Amino acid sequence: MPPKLLSRTRTRTDYLTFLLAREWPVLLSATGVVLGVVTLLPSAIGFALSVLALLLGTITLIRDIRLLNARWSAYDFSAIAAPFPTAELPAPLSYPEAQYLHIPNRGTVLLSPAMDQALLTRRFRIEIDEERYRLPARLRATAPHVLPLQARGRLLFNGTVLGMHGEPLPGNESEPGVIRLHQARFFDGQCSNEVCAFRITESATGVEHDLRRRELIDSSGHVRALSASSLADLVGASTVAMTSDGFLLAVVQSERNSASPRLLAPSGSGTLEPRDAQDDDLTVVIRTAMERELLEETGIRRDEVLETRVLGFGRWMERGAKPEFFGLTTLSASSDQIRGRKPARTERLYSSAQVLVELDLAVLGAELLAGHGLLAAPSLPPRVRDDGSVPLLMGIRAAALWTAS
Repeated sequence: MPPKLLSRTRTRTDYLTFLLAREWPVLLSATGVVLGVVTLLPSAIGFALSVLALLLGTITLIRDIRLLNARWSAYDFSAIAAPFPTAELPAPLSYPEAQYLHIPNRGTVLLSPAMDQALLTRRFRIEIDEERYRLPARLRATAPHVLPLQARGRLLFNGTVLGMHGEPLPGNESEPGVIRLHQARFFDGQCSNEVCAFRITESATGVEHDLRRRELIDSSGHVRALSASSLADLVGASTVAMTSDGFLLAVVQSERNSASPRLLAPSGSGTLEPRDAQDDDLTVVIRTAMERELLEETGIRRDEVLETRVLGFGRWMERGAKPEFFGLTTLSASSDQIRGRKPARTERLYSSAQVLVELDLAVLGAELLAGHGLLAAPSLPPRVRDDGSVPLLMGIRAAALWTAS
C-alpha cells in the first residue's frame, strides 16, 4: 500500500476508533442489526424471531442515531479571532520575570527569561507517571463534538505522546529540579488544550462558554501553572537549524498540519514521544525529540548535526497554554549541500517545501537586546517576518538572544 494511502487510512482509523469508544451504544445497536441479519434461520419460528430481533435492533439504531445527531448538534463552535486577553489574565504567580509576547495573527506566548536561564544552568530530572492521562469528564463530554472540527481537512494520528505537569523554575542549581511527565494520546490534546481556541455556544439557549477562563485560570485569577493544570499539555519541541554558511533551514507546512498550516515551521518541530525519554534529564530528552523531528522533516543526516542546545521555554496561550521548548541546532553542512533535501516519506504529507534564508543570529540578538521588537528588528528576513509560525519565531528569538549574550 502506498505510504500516503497508508497514512490516510491510519488517521481515519484513529479518528473512528476514538469516536466509537465514546459512542458505543450506537455501535452496539448496529451490531444487533447485523447479527439479526446474519442469524436468520430457515425454520419458521427461527425466521420469525430473527425478523423480530432485526426489527427491534433497527428501531433502536434509528433512535440512537437521532439522539447522537441531537447531541452532536447541541453546540456551535466558532474560532476565537481576538488575541489572547493578556491584560485580563496575568501569568502564574510562580513564574519569575513573566511576559507575554504577541505575534499578530499568529499567536501569543508566555515567556520567562529566568526559566530560559534555568534551562541552561540547572539540571531538571523527569519522572513519568505510571498512570496515563485521562480526559476529565467535562471534556470527555465535548470530545465527540470537537474532534470532527479538528480533523476536518487534516491528517491526525492518535499516537502516544508525553504531556508535562511542571515547569523549569529557577532554584538551587546544585540540586536537580523534578518535572513530571505523563503519557497521553494525541487526541487528548485536541480535545483539551486545543478546545480553548473555540467559543462554544449552546444551540438551544444561546449560552456561550469560554473554556479559556474555565480551564486556564486559577482561583486567584492568574493563568494556572502546568503543575495545577487538568489539560493534556502535550510538550512541543522545536529547533531552528543553521547551516555552516549562515542560512536558516525552515519548512513550509502543508494545509494538513493541525497547527500553523501553510506557514514556515522550524527545521524540526513536533511533540515529545515516549521513545525520546530514554534518559532522566529533561534537556537530554527535549534535545532528542528536537533532533528526531529535524532528521525526519528535513532529510538532514545524523552525522551533519554538530550540536543542539535547548534555549527557551514558553506556553502557547491560544493552544490552551501548552508547553513549548525552543532550541538551536548547528549543522556541519552548507546550504548548497542540503538544498533540495526531501523529508522522510511519513512526513511528506505535512512538509510541502524546504526554505533556506540567510540570517545573522548575532546581529538579530544585538537588535533585540537594544530594544527592538522581534518583528520590527531590521535584520529579521521579510519572509520569516511575514510567514513565520509561532514556534519558528520563538526559536529564532531564543537562538538570537543566546548567540548575542
